[in-house]
Amino acid sequence: MHTNCRSRRPQRCWIRQRSRAIHAYDFFNALTDPDLLDVVDQQLPAHRERLFPPTTTLSLFMAQTLNADASCQATMDRHVVERIANDLPPCSTATGAYCKARQRLPLTMVHSLLQHTGHGLMDRGANAWRWQGRAVKLVDGTTITMADTADNQWRYPQPRTQQPGLGFPVARVVALLCLGTGAVLDTALGPQGQERREVSTRYSTPCCPTSPKATSCSLIVITAPTS
Repeated sequence: MHTNCRSRRPQRCWIRQRSRAIHAYDFFNALTDPDLLDVVDQQLPAHRERLFPPTTTLSLFMAQTLNADASCQATMDRHVVERIANDLPPCSTATGAYCKARQRLPLTMVHSLLQHTGHGLMDRGANAWRWQGRAVKLVDGTTITMADTADNQWRYPQPRTQQPGLGFPVARVVALLCLGTGAVLDTALGPQGQERREVSTRYSTPCCPTSPKATSCSLIVITAPTS
């Protein structure tokens, strides 16, 4: 086995163990930390401070995706336990209110937080992780099937090889990644072919760093599409 693979194995194990130990309150504390609070405040929609405001809902959602049991019911069960552990009154374990609150999450807030945290990680990366002083970024993506609705069929048309009336709408998700840190810097979702050009064009302006803290140009590597 290559020495780099052996050296990365303990790191991967540590990341998996750490992610399993993260609770929704850890994410909530991060979202309300001064480093992210301004970004959150700028994107928060008008809302009433009920049981599931946007910050609480997003915290629960992120913890849900990392948990081995990622069901909404398990998420609510853990939420009630955490509330009691933090001397807060318990709430119902019914999932309806949480699911509705999750659907109301503003995508602009989630996207802004992704960009802010991703570039923050890249800026904190060691200089040795750069190539000749340049931050190396990768553009890669995958395809996903969408719900078979008329709106999705129009927004995400199926491949031309697909017989009419069969199959599901297909969308492509593309991410801009920092090679040195592995951080996701930006994402795009759209019909196949369109979003890859969108991300690469957005960040390919010559001699224009993507981060205000950057001191040199970036090098972007775009992988060849597989479908």
